[in-house]
Amino acid sequence: MLEGSLKVTARTLFITGTDTDVGKTLIAAGLLRAAAAAGFTTIAVKPVAAGCEPRGGQLLNEDALALIEEATISLDYAEVNPVALEPAIAPHIAARSAGLQVSVADLARHCRRLAEREADWLIVEGAGGWLVPLNDDETLADLCQALAAEVILVVGMRLGCINHALLSVSELEHRGLRLAGWVANQIDPDMPELEANHQTLARRIAAPCLGRIPRLSGPDPVAAVAAALDLASLRERSAP
Repeated sequence: MLEGSLKVTARTLFITGTDTDVGKTLIAAGLLRAAAAAGFTTIAVKPVAAGCEPRGGQLLNEDALALIEEATISLDYAEVNPVALEPAIAPHIAARSAGLQVSVADLARHCRRLAEREADWLIVEGAGGWLVPLNDDETLADLCQALAAEVILVVGMRLGCINHALLSVSELEHRGLRLAGWVANQIDPDMPELEANHQTLARRIAAPCLGRIPRLSGPDPVAAVAAALDLASLRERSAP
């Protein structure tokens, strides 16, 4: 690298959801696998995870482990999940109970260091929904804004999803962030008027739907998600 030249950083994609348990990790893992199949190198990070289990003297989170398995570049667990919290509760409450102070500045520095590695994409998975608090004053949305990341919104297709999705989109656009795309993940296998709900979202969200994920029950759901995702739309929107 020539002295004074700009350091190329990975494209940063922030995976958020309309709520907790809408399939963010499954979609992130599928995105990582699809990216690898398309020839992209990837790093994945779960900055904050609540609901970790003690194993071998370390707190480990299943979501973070799933990201580690799918990323093309191997990292130590602590690099992927720098803030691991045992109780499966709101992160800011779990951190306070553990005597930890979580800050956007610290997490952003960590993510930026990862983005400077030799990778095409950095996938950052949030926790819960868009405005989950990290402390008394900051949220995961503030972290996304600090990283100037593009956003992929996972919409849990169930009753109430239209309101949750449009509120999330409105708030992230208010912050000047770019919605790279959204994914419709069918949470309720018997959701009434599924197609009508999807059409409403497609009309009202000014970003491409990157995939429609049915209720999955096969042996390799990550492969099914990877096959259902449209990376072409994501690549097209990344062009300057």
